[in-house]
Amino acid sequence: MSVRLVITDAMWDRIEPLMPADPVRGRRWADHRRTLEAIAWKYRTCSPWRDLPGELGSFQTAHKRLLRWAVDGTWERIFTAVLAAADADDDVGWTVSVDSTVCRAHQHAAGGREKGAADRSEPTDHGLGRSRGGLSTKVHLASDGRARPLALVVTAGQAGDAPAFEAVMARIRVPRAGLGRPRTRPTAVLADRAYSSRAIRRYLRRRGIRSVIPQPTDQISHRRRRGRLGSRPPAFDAEAYKQRNTVERCINRLKQWRGLAMRTDKLAIAYQAALHLAAILIWTRR
Repeated sequence: MSVRLVITDAMWDRIEPLMPADPVRGRRWADHRRTLEAIAWKYRTCSPWRDLPGELGSFQTAHKRLLRWAVDGTWERIFTAVLAAADADDDVGWTVSVDSTVCRAHQHAAGGREKGAADRSEPTDHGLGRSRGGLSTKVHLASDGRARPLALVVTAGQAGDAPAFEAVMARIRVPRAGLGRPRTRPTAVLADRAYSSRAIRRYLRRRGIRSVIPQPTDQISHRRRRGRLGSRPPAFDAEAYKQRNTVERCINRLKQWRGLAMRTDKLAIAYQAALHLAAILIWTRR
């Protein structure tokens, strides 16, 4: 059986220096590249772990590595390092688009403990919610100007977009190559009408970030009904708003992995770790 691999030599040259070193005591890590290929294969195909091809090693090794690195924050550290390398090459588009997407959850994703995992990073609801279509998870994300993910947040499927906005923005943190604090402020933020609120506009204005968010019809009508008492309409750059398609293209890239388009993980941290791996491969492909 031949397995189609996704990590090229050029991509691995960027990823390999970021991999954790072998432990001082105990057994050495299994081959990192093969393990990453194994995890990527599982989520690209949405196959059960036990169906992992023998060429990619043991499925227990890949599954344990995914969870261990999710709990200790290794996936996020690698993702942050990849972003820092791209920013050092001036390859990050700082006109950021924010949106969310709903991912259906398979019946295998249900059944986790109600109190969540012992680690605090696992939400008590496991990022699963019930909506009209059944169990689902929502992925909130911010993409750069070239349709690549900058930040990812997982919530239950029925969660609103606007309440998660500040959490997504807080995840944008790109260390600089030299001295100085990490960059956390985009030049502009593009978002659809679901994010049109005074709180969000005030948050962006306070941080000196230009907002490009259209107003929904009901907000426009309410302001006009108040007449002279109504506030001024917020500034809106229709030409800049045309770039908001970058976040839609970013979502399409992530959902090309069938295991991300339909969640089968019981734990939210495992699902988010797979999202981070997909994002890492997207950025190292540049």
